[in-house]
Amino acid sequence: MRRTKTVATIGPNSDSPEVLEAMILAGMDVARISLAHNTLEKSLENYRNVRAVAKKLDRNTGILLDLPGPKVRTATFESQGCNFEWGQKVSLRYGNEKSTCSMIEVDYEELATSMAMGDTVGFGDGGVILQVENIKGDELECVVLHQGHLVGRPGVHIPAERLKISTPTDIDLANLEVFLEEGLDLVALSFVRTADDIFRLNLEPPPKGPLVIAKIETSLAVENLSEIVEASGAVMVARGDLGVNYPLEEVPHLQKTIIQECIAKGRPVITATQMLESMIHGPTPTRAEVSDIANAVFDGSSAVMLSAETAIGTNPVKAMETMVRVAEKADEHFDSTTWSEAIAAQGLKDTDKDGNAKEKAKENITNAITMAGARVANEMDLAAIICISGSGLTVRSVARFRPGVPILGFSPDPRVIAQLSLSWGVTPFYMEESGHYEDRVAEAIKIATSNGLLSSGDLVAVLAGLQEAARVSDIIWLCKVP
Repeated sequence: MRRTKTVATIGPNSDSPEVLEAMILAGMDVARISLAHNTLEKSLENYRNVRAVAKKLDRNTGILLDLPGPKVRTATFESQGCNFEWGQKVSLRYGNEKSTCSMIEVDYEELATSMAMGDTVGFGDGGVILQVENIKGDELECVVLHQGHLVGRPGVHIPAERLKISTPTDIDLANLEVFLEEGLDLVALSFVRTADDIFRLNLEPPPKGPLVIAKIETSLAVENLSEIVEASGAVMVARGDLGVNYPLEEVPHLQKTIIQECIAKGRPVITATQMLESMIHGPTPTRAEVSDIANAVFDGSSAVMLSAETAIGTNPVKAMETMVRVAEKADEHFDSTTWSEAIAAQGLKDTDKDGNAKEKAKENITNAITMAGARVANEMDLAAIICISGSGLTVRSVARFRPGVPILGFSPDPRVIAQLSLSWGVTPFYMEESGHYEDRVAEAIKIATSNGLLSSGDLVAVLAGLQEAARVSDIIWLCKVP
């Protein structure tokens, strides 16, 4: 049973209902719609297509809207683009007319006054990196540090501390409002630098609002990681831009650090960028890419993500199938017991920075109950852990311990069910709201049994709230399936 979830980016090669259906059947858990490369109208069309296909297949497929933030881009390169070689001299300047192999125009008016000698500028996902050697008037004279090919209008990565544009932008907020009316499940914010960037979205906490995913792609985000994780519902490790901000040899270690911080606090975490890069044009991945996916699973990633591989790749369905197959095999070798013990040893994490005593008490009760549930799963022959949760907090809290048995999450809120599509090891189910916890437990077991996940005589651990109105999981109950 695959437990690491998969996220796939929807683009021109994967946005038809036929391809979407094949990708969902191949194992796509979450569809990512990026506003950086699509109009609002096309993004809405893709969103509705995913919803329609998932409903037709009766699949729980979450939808993630990726807000571009203060995205800076080059002016358009000539049709064939340009190759940039190591040591080549290139100039940058503000403009939006055209880019050549010797002069790249960038649509950021403060470019020359923001940068300093020695700064690096990345393009795309770090495919080309330049270093500023001299500033002459409104031009930056640069040298190529990382060679590659640029075509179209690639994004430009300017160091976060130099960028004088806040995130989210006004356009981000306006576009988000449109998708909120559609019932959006998850939203990712680009170029997060502090927790205040998350708060500026001004969203209700889930499940009333979408689960907010902070993209960690700047040096300031790494410095402020703890407060950003606390303010977010989940996190994405955006390795492309991290590789521009840091030496490449540091990125794998940053990946591990970010993942550990997120999981310890019960936040799902996505590892992203260039996971199957060779499959954009080729039929098979490299051995290094396969190892990269497996190591992301072993690091504790809740989900792994495909970008261009499914958006513009020649065979998005095959890329999806490959990702699922590699992740599933890695899950078989994941050391659940050692991981669970390591997380438990870190103790309970307070995540309410504002000191809301009532909410903090609820969360600490849930943490204690879910820690006990994970320990029971490691020490007894359980068939599953059943979590009955209104908000999804209990389910995500259990998932961080990576128990060696399936996690079955039940909620009366459809948005919670969609949000749990991102959580490691969780199979979510909708369940009508009922009064007494014994009735809820009986109904959950009935649903799981009818779906072939439990059999008569199976031992399960049930985590639920004794008092439904309290909105907190405060009981763990071991019982046998009738």
